Amino acid sequence: MSALPYRGAPSQPLFGRHHTACQRVLLASRARTCPPPYRESSRTPMMDRHVVRQRPRRRSRSRESSMTAPTAPSATASHYQTDFPASEFRERRNHVYEAIGPDAVAVLRGMPASGAFDLFRQHNDFYYLCGLEVPHAYLLLDGRKQESTLYLPSRDPHHERSEGRTLAVEDAPELCRLSGVEQVHALPALESDLQASATVFTPRSPAEGYLACRDTLEHARRMIESDPWDGSPSLETRFQERLAKLLPSANFSDLSPILDSLRLVKSAAEIAIMRVAGRLTAIAVTESMRCTREGLYEYQLAAVADYCFRLNGARGGGYRPIVASGDNIWNPHYFRNDATLDSSDWVLMDYAPDVRNYTSDIGRMWPVNGRYTPWQRELYGFIVDYHKVLLSLIRPGVTAATIYQEADDQMRHHVEQTAWSRSSFRKAALDVLTYNRHLTHPVGMAVHDVGHYHDEPLLPGIVLALDPQLWIPDEQIYVRVEDTVVVTETGVENLTAAAPLELDDVERVMRETGLLAARPDLLQ
Repeated sequence: MSALPYRGAPSQPLFGRHHTACQRVLLASRARTCPPPYRESSRTPMMDRHVVRQRPRRRSRSRESSMTAPTAPSATASHYQTDFPASEFRERRNHVYEAIGPDAVAVLRGMPASGAFDLFRQHNDFYYLCGLEVPHAYLLLDGRKQESTLYLPSRDPHHERSEGRTLAVEDAPELCRLSGVEQVHALPALESDLQASATVFTPRSPAEGYLACRDTLEHARRMIESDPWDGSPSLETRFQERLAKLLPSANFSDLSPILDSLRLVKSAAEIAIMRVAGRLTAIAVTESMRCTREGLYEYQLAAVADYCFRLNGARGGGYRPIVASGDNIWNPHYFRNDATLDSSDWVLMDYAPDVRNYTSDIGRMWPVNGRYTPWQRELYGFIVDYHKVLLSLIRPGVTAATIYQEADDQMRHHVEQTAWSRSSFRKAALDVLTYNRHLTHPVGMAVHDVGHYHDEPLLPGIVLALDPQLWIPDEQIYVRVEDTVVVTETGVENLTAAAPLELDDVERVMRETGLLAARPDLLQ
């Protein structure tokens, strides 16, 4: 992929669309409301990545051809992904078969329709196993037969007349070829297909969608459950209750830990997407540095990042933007972004795009007036140095605890010998060395992605947030610098390294002209 310029409108976007249009996906609608189940023949060639549309023959301009009924419109973007071959989805499902055992099935519920005119975004677990972005879909993984079945709604001509074509059960042959599933059935068939199941796995953790992470969803779930005027069960709980009523003698188990462990280690194709997301994250943050000036609102810097994201093929942000200035920095997940930038403040920005259902993570801090104060240089400079030490120590086969101890061995003498301007700074720096969560969380389809690595040796393919942080509670000072990194076979790759890190580099970038220099004052 060609390099993308940092400024100005690129000649072409990083991605033409959120998902490349899947050509020749949709078949003509059938007259039956519920077609019979489709099962892929073993003689059907699998199309691993792209569906090729043959060049249509030019029609005669005769009177007869002009009376021919129009064919069904072709598919548009967002119907089916082209980033992963069917073989990769099959491999993921094979891991699930192995984990649940030969006598069990796993069933996943896809994202329902939102009821709003927004771009549909499938639940992450569901997308991970089949790549399908259609509302009200279900997926059955049968460990007994080592086969997978998709269950989809039938075509809705009235809805498609309004919003355009979508994939439906009538498109079964193409769906089998694209996703590698063995069968595609209409929704009502799921009930009968589950009848003989003795052990059923289904996810119990809340399903992540657009802008969502499991930790925030779990917090929302707890709030609803504790609300005396609500208390309604989660979608996952309701789905399992429905299954238990259908299968009263079945045993039910949680599929979430199995999927979490699979999603933790990224494939080469996933890392390729995240590499682009990291590059675009760095471009957006760098442009936000250039555009920073006194009098702007925090949300205007978020708008600069959004412009960079969408101009280059992302669907938007991968999570809610954090653009905190002044006292707002003390709240790590500040989100209102409605304060005015003051020349004496500095800014913390944490924002990354959603690129084909994958995101990144970053944290940079810079002064509104373009020059760090002495105390900002003292603390932020230390965190940058510690960040670089941690980065140099990340490698496969070692635990996070080992990395922290090695970093302590390198940095403690430096911290103790530094002539800190305040005793509180020295104490905070020493506390940084003993904090055990600087390799903060996995990153992937969600910014706070699923999986656990803190107590296990790091594996190649784990993508995580390297986010050393410093706190001084009495002075409400919070300092951090964050990058998204991937553990490789020999070490580590920094996916967001293109964003300026060194303090002098940040100040140099801030002297450059940003895109807001050409922004007209429309409200003046």
